[in-house]
Amino acid sequence: MEERFEKQMQEAIACFKLPEYDTIPDVGLFLEQTTKYISGVLAPLSGVTITGSMIANYVKKKLIDNPVKKQYSREQIAYLIFIAIAKSVLSLEDLQVLIEMQHRTYPAKVAYIYFCKEFEKLLFYTYGISSNYEMVWVENSIPKTMLRNTVIAAVNKVYLDHSISLLREEGFSAPKKD
Repeated sequence: MEERFEKQMQEAIACFKLPEYDTIPDVGLFLEQTTKYISGVLAPLSGVTITGSMIANYVKKKLIDNPVKKQYSREQIAYLIFIAIAKSVLSLEDLQVLIEMQHRTYPAKVAYIYFCKEFEKLLFYTYGISSNYEMVWVENSIPKTMLRNTVIAAVNKVYLDHSISLLREEGFSAPKKD
């Protein structure tokens, strides 16, 4: 079972790749299009979801800027991808702090590139697809350390959610209450 389990885990994630910043649509996507695009990107990640009402809430909480003419830009979509992944391990208030810190230290494109590279390297290492993990950057600034730790927690959450989902498919379940 163990070998088959590991193979199933790896197959589900082996081709996963977050979109490069410049390939994210920048034509202005409406809410439904934005939701569909991000959901498609994140589909292989167990437990990571986003809905239109979530996006509206992130705008309301000022995690991202208001859409212009009801359309979301490349930068907003990049933030939404990060938020969708990180919200499983951080509260919205904590996400606000991280995003504010990022605004003060790095442009959105640079921060998104750091996030994607770190996330993918850790994801492949955690799933056993890559046999070693090298940090994307050596500098240990507070923003980069906070991002790395957020990514570590999110990747481990994705891995655990995926593992539990496969175990349930194998017939494992929680004991029934009396």
